[in-house]
Amino acid sequence: MPGNEFPSIPSLSRRSVLLGGAAALGGAALLPGLSGCAPAGGAESYPLKFWHLLSGGDGIVMAGLVDAANGANPEFYAAQTVLAWGTPYYTKLAMASVGGRAPDVAIMHASRLPGYAPGGLLDPWDTELLAEFGVTEDNFPPRVWEKGIIDGKLYSVALDAHPFILMYNTEIAEQAGALGPDGQLVEITSPEQFLEVARAMQAVTGKHGLSYGYLGDGAQMWRLFYTFYKQLGADMVLENGQEAQIDEEAAVTSLSFIQQLLDGTIATKSGDYASAVAEFVNGESGMFFTGVWELPTAQNAGFAFDAQPIPTLFGTPAAYADSHAFVLPHQSTPDENKRREVYRFVSELFKGSIDWAGAGHIPGYLPVIDSAEYADLMPQAHYAAAAEVLNYDPPAWFTGSGSDFQTYFAENVQGVFLSGGDPAEGIRGFARRLNTLLAKPNPVAGS
Repeated sequence: MPGNEFPSIPSLSRRSVLLGGAAALGGAALLPGLSGCAPAGGAESYPLKFWHLLSGGDGIVMAGLVDAANGANPEFYAAQTVLAWGTPYYTKLAMASVGGRAPDVAIMHASRLPGYAPGGLLDPWDTELLAEFGVTEDNFPPRVWEKGIIDGKLYSVALDAHPFILMYNTEIAEQAGALGPDGQLVEITSPEQFLEVARAMQAVTGKHGLSYGYLGDGAQMWRLFYTFYKQLGADMVLENGQEAQIDEEAAVTSLSFIQQLLDGTIATKSGDYASAVAEFVNGESGMFFTGVWELPTAQNAGFAFDAQPIPTLFGTPAAYADSHAFVLPHQSTPDENKRREVYRFVSELFKGSIDWAGAGHIPGYLPVIDSAEYADLMPQAHYAAAAEVLNYDPPAWFTGSGSDFQTYFAENVQGVFLSGGDPAEGIRGFARRLNTLLAKPNPVAGS
């Protein structure tokens, strides 16, 4: 999930969905061995259609979780359909809900919820029924649970949190004098101290102290900017019909510090994501700003490293993050017995999510995080605290993973990152672009 962006979903209407017909299912991949409706648990099992956008290593882990849930529960049989990440997925999900062809359950990025729930594309979860299966509010970090609530109703329940974190090479850190007596990176509490540590690591590698790839990647730019922006205690409010409320002073401070990092010595001025990954795993830098999804890459590279939440440099602990969350795509007349089995199925995935943690994600389900098995997962246990301080995209119909929101950010601030452009001008240009969007209605809510 390096942050590829796609155009935002077009305005939808029931007519366009019906005319689109089979296109709503175009590009879908039904996983081998899961495509049949004949349930493995016997003739009385309820077949469940489960859509998600997880491929690669995440897709393999999810397939294992689903197989385990199916094998342990004769009451249902869930078949997975995997669709292309980004706008192709979110467009098909919206069209299926409007056109009466919705799956029984799906995964959505929690940051996309504000664009879907108000338009009636999702059904709310019954919290009492969830509780019957051991899924309750106190089982989740507050910010993770609260993100699923729109207008007082629970529309999503997060399987995980996947924040932006700091990885570091422990051997380089030790040579730079940056490891504490516990063998972990020393506590860093200011931007000046971070620069000092990064320069010390650069002196060891002879190349760079920090890897951070952003070129042509709006998601990567946004993740780091928003982490520091929130550490400064700033909010960003995007309400339709009003101008964007952005704390310009905090935005400029965040962007100016990123410019200090991208000085050609601490970090390269023009690195792309793939180059940053390669640089870090090859020992050419001591630290790496990245997402938890890159954990398997670092582990497979076979060098000594650890990870932690991004240090609190500006006073307020904060991390950018998103979540893969379960949603109920709208069905006009759902089969209540089948829907009950959806709740059972989802609860099984939560309870088995220690395997999901193995892929780097922080489980949303606290009983897993609090388990002895999770405490033994390294470095996952060292960055789990990021779930307590995470921040999702500011809510708006056009924000969230796979939307154009982060691309608009890149259009206005890449010059700030790359060539030392004026941070104030960059953030003002971004605000003007947001104001244009805020003057438009949510195209899904208007369907």
